[in-house]
Amino acid sequence: MTDGTGPIAEWAGRVLAGDGLDRAEIRRLVDLSADRAGDLLHHARRIRTDRFANAVRLCAIVPGKLGACTEDCTWCAQSRTAGSGVTPPGRTSRQEIRTAARRAADSRAAAIGIVNAGRRPAEADLDAVLAAAKAVLDDPEIPIGLCASLGELTDDQAARLAAAGVSHYNHNIETSRRLFARMVTTHTFDDRLRTLAAARRAGLKLCCGGIFGLGETWDDRVDMIVTLRDQVRPRVVPLNFLHPIPGTPLAHATPLEPMEILRIIAVCRFAMPDVDIKIAGGREANLRDLQSWIFHAGATSILVGNYLTTTGRSAADDLQMLEDLGLEVVCALPTERETACRTTI
Repeated sequence: MTDGTGPIAEWAGRVLAGDGLDRAEIRRLVDLSADRAGDLLHHARRIRTDRFANAVRLCAIVPGKLGACTEDCTWCAQSRTAGSGVTPPGRTSRQEIRTAARRAADSRAAAIGIVNAGRRPAEADLDAVLAAAKAVLDDPEIPIGLCASLGELTDDQAARLAAAGVSHYNHNIETSRRLFARMVTTHTFDDRLRTLAAARRAGLKLCCGGIFGLGETWDDRVDMIVTLRDQVRPRVVPLNFLHPIPGTPLAHATPLEPMEILRIIAVCRFAMPDVDIKIAGGREANLRDLQSWIFHAGATSILVGNYLTTTGRSAADDLQMLEDLGLEVVCALPTERETACRTTI
């Protein structure tokens, strides 16, 4: 049974009334919920339904350029720190991306993201993405929006993506500034913030979140959440949970427990009541039988289909889960002023 009194309920009431929590209050929420996870999830769900009712949005991704990345992100199976052969280099053709977009639309995804490995796109890489974008967006039989995740961008590159019809740009800050420097040495936290600023200047909506399970503390998590809310201000916050892959530096990391993952989602919902919280990589491997609980914890979106280097579960299973929960798959969430895809799915 949940408690309708006490600090967690009071903070939920403030959030519902439109007041934000400061960092100290978010940190206190974490501590209080350690043995009161049920209360935390109950009130996170209240916040979600207040802002989003029963609406849920689906997204998909397709690799444009895979493997052979020069960066040393310790969690990534495509980075130079991964063992030889962990992720063989490859490219996805324009037609293959178009086919993936059609499959995603058939699965009721509102958008598909083209994701390239590498620190930044070469001109030929960007041209390939723009050509694929045109192939998808010019096809009236593929009712889907388009996103991109290509690493660092210049202002000109961001503007070209926006002009081509790309709606969102994904570039995660991954973790706290403090921990980031221990996880990545080939670029900086500020490099990521600069790209996000360039994408915003071009009119691209920001999709920015992070990954949990790197060995971070709750202070790291809260710092990341506050940076997202107060500095980045993204439209979509994807939450990833480490799925250790053999051959990577974090291959032997201890996976997060399902209830801890649900607490992370719920704390994000308290801190960012109006953003689209999307559960992405590591959902199946880490949450197991508790996948449906993410919506009780405050999530509003999921990534459907396969990921970049790991497989997901079938879209049919996800759609059945949403139907069983009484949730409605929509093209655009109630808090969005404009639709995220071109036609109602």
